[in-house]
Amino acid sequence: MNHKINAFARIGGIAGIGFAALILLLNVLVLVPAGLPTPGSEPEDAVAFFGAEAGAMRLGTVFLPFVWVVATVFGAGAVAAVRDGERERGEAWALVGFAGILLQNLNMTTVSAVRLALAHTQAEESATALWALHEALFGLNGTFLALALVGLSTAGRRGGVIPTWLAAMGFGAAALQFASAVLTPQVMDGGNALGLLGLTGWLIWVAWLVLYGAFLIRGRR
Repeated sequence: MNHKINAFARIGGIAGIGFAALILLLNVLVLVPAGLPTPGSEPEDAVAFFGAEAGAMRLGTVFLPFVWVVATVFGAGAVAAVRDGERERGEAWALVGFAGILLQNLNMTTVSAVRLALAHTQAEESATALWALHEALFGLNGTFLALALVGLSTAGRRGGVIPTWLAAMGFGAAALQFASAVLTPQVMDGGNALGLLGLTGWLIWVAWLVLYGAFLIRGRR
């Protein structure tokens, strides 16, 4: 069965691929080379990093307004692609997913603000407290990514926009992200290995974004 996709949904598809590209570039070109501490790192190591790499944090912040704009357009495009069918079925999975996108934008705005604050904080006690806040917010962000993945995967599959295997990929990433969020206290206590759950889920999320965007651009299945 063919499913027509409107022009705005295709714009959303392009934005989804742009979103994935920007967050990859931010990490590969700026944050990882600078040595950004991973979840579960010792507070003193994190404080030392932010004190020494304020320039990297400022550079990374340049990417972020663009990241949040294209993320929002992607979510809105996914809603546009399935809204007629969902209205007929009395469903709102796309809105659930879009809410997840908006909430993760809000949460990551706070995370990024904390990183900038860390880069400009001299007092060690204040910096340690800010790092703990950063860890908590960053870990709990998995909740919102899981919401976006489940909502948009369900809407896309039921609306005929994406294939079953891509929806399953989204559900798998959502499970990893949600588990990572639930385990945030353990990660903050130094459970670096547990942080791999969130990292794996994040990598799948990026691949899912690119593929979902490609299906939105293609316009029919």
